[in-house]
Amino acid sequence: MIEPLQHLSSQIRTQKLPDYQRFLFRQIDFSQRLIGIMGARGAGKTTLLLQYLKSVTRETKVLYVIADHPLVGQHGLFTIADEFQKIGGELLIIDEIHKCQHFERDLKLIFDSFFNLKVIFTGSSATAIDNAKADLSRRAMLYPLPVLSFREFLELETGETFEAVTLDALLQQHPQLALETVSRIKPLAYLPAYLEHGAYPFYREAGSTYLLRLLNAAMQVIETDIPALHPIDYDKVNALKKLMVMLCQSEPYDINVSKLCGAVELNQKTLYKYLGLLQAGGLLRLLGAKSSGVSIISKPEKLYLDNTNLFAVFCNQPKAGTLRETFFASMLSYHHTLNYPKSGDFLVDGQYVFEVGGKSKSKKQIKDETAAWVVADGLEIGAEGKIPLWLFGFLY
Repeated sequence: MIEPLQHLSSQIRTQKLPDYQRFLFRQIDFSQRLIGIMGARGAGKTTLLLQYLKSVTRETKVLYVIADHPLVGQHGLFTIADEFQKIGGELLIIDEIHKCQHFERDLKLIFDSFFNLKVIFTGSSATAIDNAKADLSRRAMLYPLPVLSFREFLELETGETFEAVTLDALLQQHPQLALETVSRIKPLAYLPAYLEHGAYPFYREAGSTYLLRLLNAAMQVIETDIPALHPIDYDKVNALKKLMVMLCQSEPYDINVSKLCGAVELNQKTLYKYLGLLQAGGLLRLLGAKSSGVSIISKPEKLYLDNTNLFAVFCNQPKAGTLRETFFASMLSYHHTLNYPKSGDFLVDGQYVFEVGGKSKSKKQIKDETAAWVVADGLEIGAEGKIPLWLFGFLY
């Protein structure tokens, strides 16, 4: 029954892969028996899995399964895992597990039944994995994989290695940290390319087809991933697309909820639900909501696209201020909690306030805040309370 899967797995194991490894590869504890890697479409989850597969010895009995394979649909994950472990299987890799029905149940059964079988799976952020986290957390180590950081993009483009920095170190030592980088490369020369096409690892192979591939990935989330797990009528799928275009064209602080509801023909409760689904799908970022995940029950204060590359897909011409804030939010959100403060643009971890702007931006809006900084675009090296925007791309 699993022979065709084994044959496919053997072929996949011979594929040529990129040499560059995402930062998460070095952080995953591969000794665990059940590991999940979650992230938006195109973030590099499959490549990371295949790179790990390449790293294990040829003697390790491995089965690599694509979750929407017909045999998986016919027999189910548990039956396949059972058959595999009976012939001495040691490592089961399941790609795009969100395409399997009842995957949470099967993973728990596999974990509780087969103590000598290690399972590693990937899943889209737009899936029931968000809802399954509570059930899986006692068994699985779950790792989120964000889009490429600016630091990773620089490594890919220059071949140099740059260390990630913590936010506290950045705030305390930013002139020195910036000087160390600027002495090696000119980060401002690379930033426009990153903002346009550097957020997803496939930019290197895609070349001129990058935007088309990114559009296809975004449409897959809207047309396939979300409706598969959260039943939505076809006309509501079009409403999701309209939402993305309208939000792309708006300033982050200029969101008119009533106007949005009227334009996409949704009531307020449904609108907030859909905004949450788009956030879970890696397309939007919501600030100011009191709840997380897909249960948005209060009005978000600010709405951003998940990363700057999505502007070219949904509206093409973002305003400079929107682009800066989107970059900042994208780089901070992996390790930190962002909210909308009373003054300034971002409240980070409930204690730091940031005002994002151009090179000449002053502290006027945040002068009454004690722990507050200006984040300035177009600045190579900062001083006192002004930090270069590009440096926040080194947080992971």
